[in-house]
Amino acid sequence: MEAEFSFASMNEKAEFAERLKAAMQAAGYPVRPAVLEREFNSRYWGRSVSFQAVSRWLRGLSIPSQDKLQVLAEWLGVEPQALRFGDWAVRQLRENRGVWEDSRYYQERQTFEAYLALPLPQRKIVREVILAFAKSAEQDPSKS
Repeated sequence: MEAEFSFASMNEKAEFAERLKAAMQAAGYPVRPAVLEREFNSRYWGRSVSFQAVSRWLRGLSIPSQDKLQVLAEWLGVEPQALRFGDWAVRQLRENRGVWEDSRYYQERQTFEAYLALPLPQRKIVREVILAFAKSAEQDPSKS
């Protein structure tokens, strides 16, 4: 049986279905389950999905798992986040990335990258030190 995101509301599923249909049309494909099943399965290296599963995607009854979303997005030439969550998600990601790439945050970014390069035991120690400083600053804001 096709995996669904159980936490997705009916509205989210219906909105996903509309985005999937629009992406198929924009890519020049007719919005039909048989077409979706054929095109998806020809690109997906996992177990083939059934006609019923893709029908559920198109009718807004389920949302495919992330690996399947990736394949759909690549095939249809859209960003996976846009297909799953809508254009607002892509805009939000770009805005957040823009802040992170801002030269004013270079030292923080460099520090974070160095932290991630540390072995796990050292990262744990650094994390504990940072959390201790943060807790201290919360308790006495005048020292920060």
